[in-house]
Amino acid sequence: MTKALLVIDVQNDFCTGGALAVPDGDAVVAPINAMMDHFDTVILTQDWHPSGHSSFASSHPGRGPFDTVEMPYGTQVLWPDHCVQGSTGGAFHPDLRVDGDLILRKGFRRDIDSYSAFFENDQTTPTGLDGYLGSRDITDLTLVGLALDFCVAFSALDARRLGYAVTIASDACRAIDLDGSLETQLANMRQRGVNFT
Repeated sequence: MTKALLVIDVQNDFCTGGALAVPDGDAVVAPINAMMDHFDTVILTQDWHPSGHSSFASSHPGRGPFDTVEMPYGTQVLWPDHCVQGSTGGAFHPDLRVDGDLILRKGFRRDIDSYSAFFENDQTTPTGLDGYLGSRDITDLTLVGLALDFCVAFSALDARRLGYAVTIASDACRAIDLDGSLETQLANMRQRGVNFT
């Protein structure tokens, strides 16, 4: 069994002062850095949106951040513009070790958002991560990063659906907790067999 650490979206826009700051988001950096040497493989994901992305509230006149709209693939939360390709906000937190085996960028298709490291939000368009993990015989994933109730949770649930053993290191995650989203997603993950440490 080969183990991998999956570091989700530890980027400036999700940390203090960022466009979509997760409360206490910076606090995940030190524990994540400390964990990296304990894994055979380290993979980092990076939210990487083009300007004018369909998930941005600014792309929907009359709508504001955290409103929802119906997209062809389902209900989409609208976000402040964040993690725009090439921007400072889209860069990894400056104190994060970025010496992993793979950096996987997601959310780069203008018309569909991508919370999960495995699939776009339509739940069918793959990112390629599953194939990469399979080629390395990786079966066991530990997830850390931002935000626990969105991109970390969606990644964990998809990983379980694909048959991986999944653990979330809770001290290396922080949540947005939008309208009770944290409690809902913790229950979803426990129900699907995600472990927590």
